[in-house]
Amino acid sequence: MKFKMMKSVIVFLILIVLVIAGGSHSYGESDKPVFDVITINSAITPAVATYIIKSINQSFAEGSAGLIILLDTPGGLDLSMRDIVKGLLNARIPVAVFVYPSGARAASAGVMITMAANIAAMAPGTNIGAAHPVAIGVGGKMDKTMAEKVENDAVAYSKGIAKKRGRNVKWVERAVRKSESITAEDALKLNVIDFVAKDIDQLMEKINGKVVLLPSGEVSLKTKGAIINEKKMGLRERILTTLSDPNIAYLLLMIGLAGLYFEFAHPGAILPGVVGGISLILAFFALQTLPVNFAGVLLIIFGIILFVAEIKIISHGMLTVSGIISLVLGSLMLFESSIPALRVSLKVMIPTIVLTTLFFVAIIGLAVKAQMRKPVTGAEGMIGKKGEAVTPVYEDGKVFIKGEHWNAYSTDMIEEGENIVVAGMKGLKLEVKKMNENEEDKS
Repeated sequence: MKFKMMKSVIVFLILIVLVIAGGSHSYGESDKPVFDVITINSAITPAVATYIIKSINQSFAEGSAGLIILLDTPGGLDLSMRDIVKGLLNARIPVAVFVYPSGARAASAGVMITMAANIAAMAPGTNIGAAHPVAIGVGGKMDKTMAEKVENDAVAYSKGIAKKRGRNVKWVERAVRKSESITAEDALKLNVIDFVAKDIDQLMEKINGKVVLLPSGEVSLKTKGAIINEKKMGLRERILTTLSDPNIAYLLLMIGLAGLYFEFAHPGAILPGVVGGISLILAFFALQTLPVNFAGVLLIIFGIILFVAEIKIISHGMLTVSGIISLVLGSLMLFESSIPALRVSLKVMIPTIVLTTLFFVAIIGLAVKAQMRKPVTGAEGMIGKKGEAVTPVYEDGKVFIKGEHWNAYSTDMIEEGENIVVAGMKGLKLEVKKMNENEEDKS
C-alpha cells in the first residue's frame, strides 16, 4: 500500500517538473522571441471582439513578444469595434494588424481596428476604407440631424485614433465622411499604414527594430529569428462566432419554432421539443449579438401563430396565406444592415421559408384530415358497423360484430343469422337494423 502511494507521489512530482520545464521553455525564458498569430476573417461581432481581447491578454500572460492579427473583414458592429480598439490602444504587448492575404479588406470597422494597432500592415492586392457609419434599426434610416451627429462622432473618434498612432488624420476623415477606399500601396504612400508585406515572414523582417509605444513606455521590436506561434480559435470561440452568423441564427430560430410547434401539436414526441428548445435558446443568444429588428421577430412568431390558428378556425386557407406573408416580411426585416455579412442571405432565406411553409401546411393538412375522419372508437365509432344476428333480435337479442358479442335491440324483427348494421347505441346496447341489399353489396 505504501509502495503504491509513494509511486503515485513520484509520478505526480514528475508531472509537475515537466509542466514547469515545458512552460519555462515555451515563452518567457525562450532564447527566441515568440509572436502569436490569430486570424479574423468575418464580420466584427461581440464574439469576435471577445476573442481578440482575450488573445491579447493571453499572449501577454504567456510572455509572448507580440501578437499579429490577420484581418479580413467587411466591417461590423460599432460597439464591438470600439471594444477592440480600446483593447488595442491599451495592450501591454505590441500588436500588429495585418490585412492578409491578397484579396482581403479592412472595410468600415476594420479601418479603425487596423489604425489602432501598434503596427498596421497590408498585403499587396488588399484594400482599406469605406468607414462611413450606417444606421441600424427600424428602416435603417436617420433624420438629417441625427445622421450628422453620428458622422461627426465617428470622425472625431477615428481622428483621435489616427493622431495617437501617428497616421494620416485627413485621410481617415475622408474614409468616414466620403467612404473613401484605397489600395495597400496607396495606404503606404499616404501614411495610413506602416508596411506592405507579401506574407508574415516578410512582415517580421520589416518590423525588426521598429519602436512602438505601449502604456508602459517605448519598446523596440526584435523579430529576427522569432518563433511564429499560430493560434486557432478554441471550440467555445468557434461556436460563438458561428452562432453570430445571421444565416445560422435565422435557421436556428425557424427550427426552434417548428420543433416546439410540432411538440405542442403532438405531445409526447419529445425529440422535436428538445431540438426546438435548444435551437430557440441558441437563436436568442445569437440574436442578441446581431443588429436585430424585433418587429421582424414578432412577424415571424405571428406567422407561426396564424399557421396554428388554421387548425382551429375554418378560414378556407386565408390564415395560411396570411401566415406565409407574415413569415416572408419578418424574414426580410429580421436583420437590417448595409453589410451583407450581417444580413440573411437570400439563398438561405428563400429555401427556408419554402420548407417551413411546406412543413406547417403538411401538419395543418394532417390535423384537418384527422378532425374530419370518421370516429373509430366509442359510440360514434360503432355506428355503421356490420355484423350478424346470433339470436332473433327485436326488443332484445344478441349480435356478433368484429369478433365480439353485443346485446342489441331493433324496431323490426330480425331473424337469427341475418346480416345487420348498427344504427345507434344506448349505453352498452346496440340499436341494429337489417342490412339492405346495397349495404350487402358494399360489404
